[in-house]
Amino acid sequence: MSSPAAGNGRLPRVVLKPGKERPVHFRHPWLFSGAIQSIDDAARDGEVVEVVDARGDRLARGFLNRRSQIVVRLLTWDPDEEIDRAFWRRRLERAIQGRADLAADSQTDAYRLVFSESDGIPGLVVDHYAGWLVVQFSSRGVEAVRDTLVALLEELLQPAGIYERVDPTARRREGLGLSEGVLVGQEPPELVEIREAGYRFLVDLRRGQKTGFYLDQRENRGVVGGICRGARVLNAFSYTGAFAVYALAGGATSVVNIDTSYEALELAERNLSLNGFSDDRYELIQGDVFQILRDYRAAGEQFDVIVLDPPKFATTRGQVASAARGYKDINLSAMRLLRPGGLLATFSCSGLISSDLFQKIVFGAAIDARRDVQVIGRLAQGSDHPVLLSFPESEYLKGLLCRVW
Repeated sequence: MSSPAAGNGRLPRVVLKPGKERPVHFRHPWLFSGAIQSIDDAARDGEVVEVVDARGDRLARGFLNRRSQIVVRLLTWDPDEEIDRAFWRRRLERAIQGRADLAADSQTDAYRLVFSESDGIPGLVVDHYAGWLVVQFSSRGVEAVRDTLVALLEELLQPAGIYERVDPTARRREGLGLSEGVLVGQEPPELVEIREAGYRFLVDLRRGQKTGFYLDQRENRGVVGGICRGARVLNAFSYTGAFAVYALAGGATSVVNIDTSYEALELAERNLSLNGFSDDRYELIQGDVFQILRDYRAAGEQFDVIVLDPPKFATTRGQVASAARGYKDINLSAMRLLRPGGLLATFSCSGLISSDLFQKIVFGAAIDARRDVQVIGRLAQGSDHPVLLSFPESEYLKGLLCRVW
């Protein structure tokens, strides 16, 4: 569906200030208010507009939303390309093709199919769970074309059902409501069983964190599973136990799982049992990770491998300083709990914490812990969460695999 023309038969225009066209030339998909000189009065939030430079040269087309800090989300740098149903079909087909290896993997049936700007559809996330799709519409532009996108997803993939989840923070920033529910087909069952690298997991698509499961950690779970033979493992912020399953399958002697959520730990217990692990090989502890790590230190506990996979500590720039303190605190505690030569897999999923800053935080923890720490691996989001080179903001998950002496 194309946007309505403005007055003279063209799309409504967004005019950039002189010298502000450089990011557009570099194909960055966001335009902020500070770069914009004027917006046609006829332009409606959520529709497609044409972006022109101060001389009137046509540069790109994108979604408009005056209510958002990101006033225009660019879609195409071909100013003549129609943003119609065929355009959205091409974008979805390209995203699906990029996950063809995962779709063909008989041992894995859960992965991300569409990753927003990285796949050229700003604000749309689509996750595949064993024949079900969970979608998130987090920009006013994709909200405006949701019916087209949902129809195309059904046509291209024939899922058992398409279920909408919301990212409340993102939708509020765009001035959107928070409704969730079935869009197409059946409502998913209470728990959907998925496979990942041959392991089995139960996922709550309707109430679980994010869209139900941390799909972005798939490849990192494999790395952790490969370092746990004969190890006593601490899995902090364990959620539903995926790292624990990989660790035990990799030969860990035992795994301690800590999370604040009783419901997540209940599901972790079911996942561990589903994969054949008896309850004498793991512990499930509900509580505050920060305090429990300090209590373990006071009790003289030691571990061979520790996994730190906390939730996002910073959602705004104003939270970065407190988030950095939080990351330093948990990494300091973890280093003090590791036996000499022990391994630490530590992560941050806060996009506002850069890889460089995260390494500096871990360095500061090492200094305070009086431990020598070697980085032996760098970890990132899975290949189904690709990083668009012209959009570095799409790289949000970073991790370090460290040996602590």
